[in-house]
Parts: sequence; structure tokens; C-alpha cells
Amino acid sequence: MPIPILLFVLLVVLVAAFGFWDTLAAIFGAALLMVLMVILAVAVVGLAGYLLIKRRAGG
Repeated sequence: MPIPILLFVLLVVLVAAFGFWDTLAAIFGAALLMVLMVILAVAVVGLAGYLLIKRRAGG
């Protein structure tokens, strides 16, 4: 799956403006933020499920 041209141009502009390492750190930071949001969502769903099961069991 090729990279869309607009995304490629955006990456080139970011590297030109901020430098390679700052751009790479920003991309990794954004990816890590998405991973943390997924982990948080799974934890919230798990906690809600646990509380619902506990409530139905009468505990």
C-alpha cells in the first residue's frame, strides 16, 4: 500500500521545518499516545464489565 502523496509531502515539510529527529520523536510520540488510549479504553471496558457482573451477582 503506497503512501498517499499528501502524507509524504507533510512528512517532508515536517522534516525540513523541525529536523529529522524531532519529526521522528513526534511520530513515535503520537503512535505511543494512540497505544495508551487503546489500553485505557480496554481498561475502562473491563472495569465496567466487572462492575456490572458484580452488581448482577448481588455482591
